[in-house]
Amino acid sequence: MPSIPATDRRTGPHAVSGKAFGPLLGALCAGLAVAIVLAIGFGTVSIAPADTVRVLWAHLAGRAGSDPLTDQIVWQFRAPRVLLAAVAGAGLSLAGLCLQNLVRNPLADPYLFGVTSGASLGAVIAMTTGALAATGFGVTGSAFAGALVSLTLVFVLAQRSGRLIGSDLLLAAVAVSYLGTAITSYLQLRAKPAELRGVMFWLLGSLTGASWSSLLAPTLAVVAGLAVLPALARGMNALALGDDTAAGLGVNPNLLRLWLLLISSLLTATVVAAAGGIGFVGLIVPNAARLLVGPDHRRALPVSLLLGAIFLVLVDLAARTVDRPNEIPIGIITAVLGAPAFLMLLRRRKTGMA
Repeated sequence: MPSIPATDRRTGPHAVSGKAFGPLLGALCAGLAVAIVLAIGFGTVSIAPADTVRVLWAHLAGRAGSDPLTDQIVWQFRAPRVLLAAVAGAGLSLAGLCLQNLVRNPLADPYLFGVTSGASLGAVIAMTTGALAATGFGVTGSAFAGALVSLTLVFVLAQRSGRLIGSDLLLAAVAVSYLGTAITSYLQLRAKPAELRGVMFWLLGSLTGASWSSLLAPTLAVVAGLAVLPALARGMNALALGDDTAAGLGVNPNLLRLWLLLISSLLTATVVAAAGGIGFVGLIVPNAARLLVGPDHRRALPVSLLLGAIFLVLVDLAARTVDRPNEIPIGIITAVLGAPAFLMLLRRRKTGMA
């Protein structure tokens, strides 16, 4: 089979290349560890980094912390939340990278692909009507079911003679997303005042209810993505050059698009089911990763993963500390950061096409 190009020369220069890639990954791993420790320790009750590390190490070694109050704050309250932020950021970033490659558009984002709106709709139906409560799904299960229904609709609408076309996928996803948002808004109008706070959680995202059990599904999804995506990275490089070029290099564009759609939907659905609708992470981080290491997905994948984890850990830290003791929904902060980034990318794309 002909060799698959590692990069698309049209994307221009990037900041890190060659032997600097290894140190960059090391620096990102160290940055993630520092961000996690600081985020766990900082809050209404601040805990010194040394004490935070001591409690975490004690639990990892199978022992209880020496100070019960510190132990409870670090291990029971903050550690699950911060780790869920890291996993959610990593998952949404990988999903965004997959979708942008799938439609060959750097402005694509999991939030625009209907999966988030479908998950939010499923959760809101369960909360406001109780229609899915009898099935035993619960709110989280209903959110995941809504995401799968949304994915199925996008898949059915985007098919053309048994093929998945990138532009059709994007249009179908936007249509499904608007439909889900419209129904969710209608249910929100009919919701009782006591239910509105829970509805806002799914619309804007929050990590307030994070627990060790809520970490399981998104973590498994990210691990599954990491197990599959490196094997697809060379094909993703070829797909970035166009369907005809990819086919000439021995890549089946339709099959690859199906894999990318399934992986990104699984990642997004599990994250939204655990943390609500968090927009723009999948838009900002993959583009930042490509600016750092270029369009080669063998490098962009691990960088997106680590950058996304660091980004959402820091955003969540800001969400619960900027307006203490109140907490800002995390989706508001990502939107404030993501909207200008979206406009910059749009302007850069238009300039490149001019």
